[in-house]
Amino acid sequence: MRASLARRLARRLTKALGEARARRQEGAIEPLSSQNGTYSTMKTVFTTGEAAKICKVSQQTIIRCFDSGQLRGFRVPGSRFRRIPREALYRFMKENSIPTDALESGRRRILIVDDDQAVVDLISDVLANDSRFETKVVNNGFGAGMLAKEYHPDLIILDVMLPDINGQAVCELIRQDPTMSDIKIICISGMVEEDKIAELRGAGADDFLHKPLDIDELIRRVCRLLDIETGPTD
Repeated sequence: MRASLARRLARRLTKALGEARARRQEGAIEPLSSQNGTYSTMKTVFTTGEAAKICKVSQQTIIRCFDSGQLRGFRVPGSRFRRIPREALYRFMKENSIPTDALESGRRRILIVDDDQAVVDLISDVLANDSRFETKVVNNGFGAGMLAKEYHPDLIILDVMLPDINGQAVCELIRQDPTMSDIKIICISGMVEEDKIAELRGAGADDFLHKPLDIDELIRRVCRLLDIETGPTD
């Protein structure tokens, strides 16, 4: 019965992710929750004109880069209009040494997925005291899949044993969506045998840590995957 429920939830999540993808293609603005619980908005898809203003170049330059494949994006179905996802614009700016101040606050987004409140509190408290990170939390696999699409974190700390669908299924669903290919995933669990860790990596996990967590080691792994310094900066 539990396996059947997990399959149904996985199908619902796949459908919901598809609908979220369609919203983004329409240039939607997704809701974000900041570290202190207040809400703000962040545009997730840009026109070529908006991208040009952010990059401080001409619109024709952006169009040429788009058409040549240097700047990834998509065309609105049934039209010639070009649209550029935020993560693609960010990558383009970094690759071309364009300052990203106009696009981001500089904080790296971490999504914590665990139904153990003590673990959530431990990780959240440590990250909250590090000015390089902002966090969002969810306690089930279905919500993890939806927030991965809407929030587009830089990294997900993902418990394997969740109350609905397991972490491996969440990894697989995220990796099936090419717009989320840049999201790093660290799986955590106290109940996974060594021979299952390879399966998690095969499903898309970038790293794995056993519970009880060594929080310092977790932060080191986070920094390594995000290619940032281990020590906090103010």
